Amino acid sequence: MVQTDLSWEDKTANLMQLQQKLDGNTFSGHIIVLPEMFSTGFSMQPSPLAETMEGNTVEWMRQMAKKHRCILTGSIIVEEAKQYFNRLIWMQPDGQSGFYDKRHLFAFAGENKAYTSGIKRKLFSVGGWKILPQICYDLRFPVWARQQVQQKGNLLIPEYDVLLYVANWPQRRINAWRSLLIARAIENQCYVVAVNRVGKDGHGIEHNGCSMVVDPLGNIMWEQDGGEALHAIELSRSLLDETRTQFQFLNDSDGFALMS
Repeated sequence: MVQTDLSWEDKTANLMQLQQKLDGNTFSGHIIVLPEMFSTGFSMQPSPLAETMEGNTVEWMRQMAKKHRCILTGSIIVEEAKQYFNRLIWMQPDGQSGFYDKRHLFAFAGENKAYTSGIKRKLFSVGGWKILPQICYDLRFPVWARQQVQQKGNLLIPEYDVLLYVANWPQRRINAWRSLLIARAIENQCYVVAVNRVGKDGHGIEHNGCSMVVDPLGNIMWEQDGGEALHAIELSRSLLDETRTQFQFLNDSDGFALMS
């Protein structure tokens, strides 16, 4: 988990400092998580900053994932079919990639005017774990994150094991960030992994991070309030399974369908 300051709308500076951080540390895990719009900051000027999926930033992610033999993820500004997306890239060490486009655009900052909303969720699998990525403002909409439980024989199978959030969430609303991350973990009986930025953006808005990992019972396993940080953490499959077996709350959940 990389909680970092970001240089405003300066892709070269951001990729350079992130590369220095990654190259200066030894990672033994499966996934490295960067913040939302990690190459630019949360900019509402996509035209001069957007890249295609064949652009320099995606290629940089491919090189870093291969070099560190891990999955690298975070969101960037992508142009596709004459539209702009706040797109989370899921880059595998073999160079293959997937993506998730932010569904809920932050109208308060004009994101809905600058970007196109995503239309579907995306699940990724890593070593038997299922991970659902979401981006910043998505956190405020619990239906979009809600587990869709599936019947398998006599068992109810949760849709995913980890909710992953990347963000540029401001310090002045950090209490909502912390409260909602814990709520998402409890109500979905899953781990929540959330990476936020620190520092002041181009509009003078302060960010204090509070990146965190929450277990399926809502306990905070790790949190970094303020300052840059690189933190590695291991998630326990046994704790996840024990929680779901002992507290079978998802059995009583309401069925529903997501409509675009």
